[in-house]
Amino acid sequence: SIFTVFRSYIMIEGMMMGINTAFSGYNILMVMMGCFAGTIIGMLPGLGPMSAIALMIPITYGFDPASAMILMAGVYYGAIFGGSTSSILINAPGVAGTVSSSFDGYPMSQKGQAGKALAIAAYASFSGGTIAALFLLVAAPQLAKVSLSFQSADYFALMCVGLLSIAAFASKGQFLKAMIMTALGLALATVGQDSLSDITRFAFGNINLMDGISFVLLVMATFAMSEAFMIIFKKMDINFKSSDVSKSSLGSIKLSKKEVKEMIPTIGRTSVLGFFVGVLPGAGATIASFLAWGFERSIASAKEKLKFGKGSIKGLTAPETANNAACTGSFVPLLTLGIPGSGTTAVMLGALLSFGVQPGPRLYVEQPELFWAVIISMYIGNVVLLVLNLPLIPYIARILAIPKNILVPLVLFFSVTGVYLISFNSFDIYFMAIVALLSLVLRVLNYPMPPLILGFILGGMIEKNLRRAVLINDGSFSFIWERPISLSLFIIAILIVLLQVYQGFKKEKE
Repeated sequence: SIFTVFRSYIMIEGMMMGINTAFSGYNILMVMMGCFAGTIIGMLPGLGPMSAIALMIPITYGFDPASAMILMAGVYYGAIFGGSTSSILINAPGVAGTVSSSFDGYPMSQKGQAGKALAIAAYASFSGGTIAALFLLVAAPQLAKVSLSFQSADYFALMCVGLLSIAAFASKGQFLKAMIMTALGLALATVGQDSLSDITRFAFGNINLMDGISFVLLVMATFAMSEAFMIIFKKMDINFKSSDVSKSSLGSIKLSKKEVKEMIPTIGRTSVLGFFVGVLPGAGATIASFLAWGFERSIASAKEKLKFGKGSIKGLTAPETANNAACTGSFVPLLTLGIPGSGTTAVMLGALLSFGVQPGPRLYVEQPELFWAVIISMYIGNVVLLVLNLPLIPYIARILAIPKNILVPLVLFFSVTGVYLISFNSFDIYFMAIVALLSLVLRVLNYPMPPLILGFILGGMIEKNLRRAVLINDGSFSFIWERPISLSLFIIAILIVLLQVYQGFKKEKE
């Protein structure tokens, strides 16, 4: 029809304006600055993309809105990319979206393959971000309708599917332990003020627990600090003279044809998964990376499954691809609906409003140079990240060559500093040390830590969305079968459980 042709003409014209804006010398410089700053900040445990963007807001005052958003977008995916470095090298994922990257990235670095692990992360991040940017370029306005159709009931069902992915973290005979750790994570998520009634729960009269437990505190305690304690506990390298990984055994960054062939299907699947999860407001890179890791493990062969958590190439490729794809996808609800999909995009929404820009369905018509420039700059940013970081990998990987008498105190210093700079409360440091010691005991008893983090991340979201869904349905749980999206997701959840039961019976028979 004439209307369709006219709309297509407006979109193509807007895209051309966006290309001219994004490829101006000034805005390319903004992308490079944002990617570099984000990568450096993301590498520091405890400082994530939200902190990075918050630091950029005062700098962008007086900037053109398009240039400011391009800079902040570069900082966003640069910080996610940088966060994977600390996850892989020292098992200190200060960014929630890179927690699952440590599951296989850190074991690879312990095997002397730190260079290869960082190269895989770089290629996977570039591929996921690029594919998602192409999706965004083609289908952003249409995808806004998809994200708008999701309601609280559908989000609750999606979180249930995510929670059931804990089966992926369970080794043979360890499913019960994984469930216990998930339940513990859900319990920790309930500490603090109830978001709907503001009633304080499980604070035990301690004012420091009224705001709940910080994610950074929990993840730094269970991963980074407990890893440092584990090194001391196992008395690895008693003399503390040098690290187990020498400079000569840091590994090459080159990938074999076999490894590339192994990565390509994983990148294809998880970039699509990550992007569509990122499109949903409130989902974001964290859930996308966990789902991608769990999904890849669930479809892997029995032989491949044994490699997950011990240095699997697919296990590192999946979350790295998904979290970058989800970061790009999160701009769909932000730009087309004005709905922030995460804390980071909420900060970016505030920045947009301060520039007098109102995100919404008409943004790509009224201000196409801003809308399309931000989207196109994402592709430029992914190229910049790849070119910027690949040459630096051999130097970054030398962190592992630092003697343990220096490395262990550094990990403890970054853990303590990262948590203290968020709250400026000494109670958090004492609490983190207690959690780290308990995590050490649990790790010695072979309890997995990832289900604890997943339960903690999803706990608050599950509670909020379930209560909203029940309130909307006048106290009824009929939304489970009345809404097609919820019903489809619950069917997927049931199939996941049945698949686990079937695999259990199959193993028994064998």
